[in-house]
Amino acid sequence: MGTTDGLRGPEIWIRGPVTVPDPEPAPMPYASAATPRRFSWVATHGGAGSTTLAAVYGGHDSGRQWPGAGEPPSVLLVARTHAAGLESVLRTLEAFRRGEAPAGLDLDSVVLVADAPGRLPRPLAQRVRAIESAIDVYRVPWVTDWRLGDLAGAPPRDTAPLARLTGAAGGRTR
Repeated sequence: MGTTDGLRGPEIWIRGPVTVPDPEPAPMPYASAATPRRFSWVATHGGAGSTTLAAVYGGHDSGRQWPGAGEPPSVLLVARTHAAGLESVLRTLEAFRRGEAPAGLDLDSVVLVADAPGRLPRPLAQRVRAIESAIDVYRVPWVTDWRLGDLAGAPPRDTAPLARLTGAAGGRTR
């Protein structure tokens, strides 16, 4: 509003008109020097599927060990969707929460690999929801070809978000 001396108008008139800043120039196209993020697959139990996932999606297979020096510090925890597998994920998440994982590791997400074809029984689905409430979870469906040792081709279409995260090619129609 005006000032108390009555000689000035509203504040906007004191400051003058509002100018529109010049638009910023478009960024120049250039080749990125950044490399895609690399991951270490860490199995939370034997038979989780970290070796298969590393072969299909790329990255380092740490097996059941934490990544060592020189290995990617971004961790993708891997487990099967059976009761023991889901319990092992919860234990490993708790170890991260308590600071028991080696310093410098970055827990990125959990990857749950189907332990059988079809839907999960309700009690297992509830455990998955509990895990999802704590961290990002990627699901990998049952792939019969992988069971037979055929890892050729693109990852299953259902895993497109995981393929984007890891930089793997997508598109298999299973």
